[in-house]
Amino acid sequence: MVNWITKIIKAGEKIKTALHERASKEDIAKSDWTSCCRGPILKKDLEQNLWVCPDCNKHHRIKPSQRFDILFGKNNYEVFKTPIPKDDPLNWTDSKSYKDRLKSARKKTGMECGMMVACGTINNIKITAVASDFDFLGASMAAAEGEAFLYGIQHAIENRTPFICISAGGGMRMMESLISLSQMTRTTLAINELKKNGLPYLVCITDPTAGGITASYAMLGDIHIAEPGALIAFAGARVIQGTVKEELPEGFQKSEYVEKTGFVDLIVERKDLVLKIGTLLSILLKQNSVISSEQNETSEDSQSLTRAAS
Repeated sequence: MVNWITKIIKAGEKIKTALHERASKEDIAKSDWTSCCRGPILKKDLEQNLWVCPDCNKHHRIKPSQRFDILFGKNNYEVFKTPIPKDDPLNWTDSKSYKDRLKSARKKTGMECGMMVACGTINNIKITAVASDFDFLGASMAAAEGEAFLYGIQHAIENRTPFICISAGGGMRMMESLISLSQMTRTTLAINELKKNGLPYLVCITDPTAGGITASYAMLGDIHIAEPGALIAFAGARVIQGTVKEELPEGFQKSEYVEKTGFVDLIVERKDLVLKIGTLLSILLKQNSVISSEQNETSEDSQSLTRAAS
């Protein structure tokens, strides 16, 4: 009897030890493994497939540098140092000070703010691009991100390049209150200036894109491309369902559903993105042989894309 009780106690101690030694988020981030539909998968195997699961086709979230590697070729682009305004203009503190949150985010991502601006080429077309890092405070938008976006737009106008925005994030960063909300207006005005200069503005919507980001620069593109399965929303599904008191359609707020309702023009897999963007830009910039031929014959597809971009 005593022996049996002793075994139970020892088993309990082993369970406690196993739970105590469970890997932390930091340990998981540093690990060679991640997980998807079938369980553990080596990060290097996922990377070889552009961070897309070969089984379920889930497009995993990736960093701006990884996106630019895919678009322009590994390290084949220039990253710009964008202006960084004063940290924590409102001296915000909740469970943790905003300054500490920024410090942690910078250490985690290696970025000064949640947006990276770069310049590279696709099909010999010089392009200015901006991408967000969800690991930087959920890719929320504040003054520094607004400055980065405006820097990119200004560079595009001065150098006569198309501008590509790879959107992600949960909205405006409320630690900066009205300062963050004003970025919706600032980015909108900047995009209008880009269009006044006759330069294409393409948006590639990635998972997740929500809140004030969806309500501003992510939905102002000449053409909207989305990755498969990306969450595209303004308010959360539960909030909407509670407001309208109706059952929401299946797949509501996923890119496939949003495409059907007309807010997204194309859903493009990551492996096809470079080819698709190159084709679209050659049409919009009238560098496509079909458009620039001596007979000036334009295909029906080219005409529809041109109308969509006007």
